[in-house]
Amino acid sequence: MRAVTTERHPRYRIELTSAALRDLKALPENVLRRVDRRILSLADNPWPRGSKKLKGEESLYRVRVGDYRIIYRVEEEVLLILVIRIRHRRDVYRGLS
Repeated sequence: MRAVTTERHPRYRIELTSAALRDLKALPENVLRRVDRRILSLADNPWPRGSKKLKGEESLYRVRVGDYRIIYRVEEEVLLILVIRIRHRRDVYRGLS
């Protein structure tokens, strides 16, 4: 019998800015559940399939959840995901820089 070893990647801590928390509270209930699941999944994999690095930004990424976007920063040295913004795709990039 052969032993199976699995490498565990470190789990990231997730924090939300006050703006992201306000955005989260304003979401419709059905979207909130999906967004919440997606944010929690970032702790295990900060770069899931479909995530994109934002152009012109040092370490900002986005993931899609239907018509909504989650903008977040990955701080690898301290294993932190900082959620910056959660909004509808038409509004999420306004005033981001």
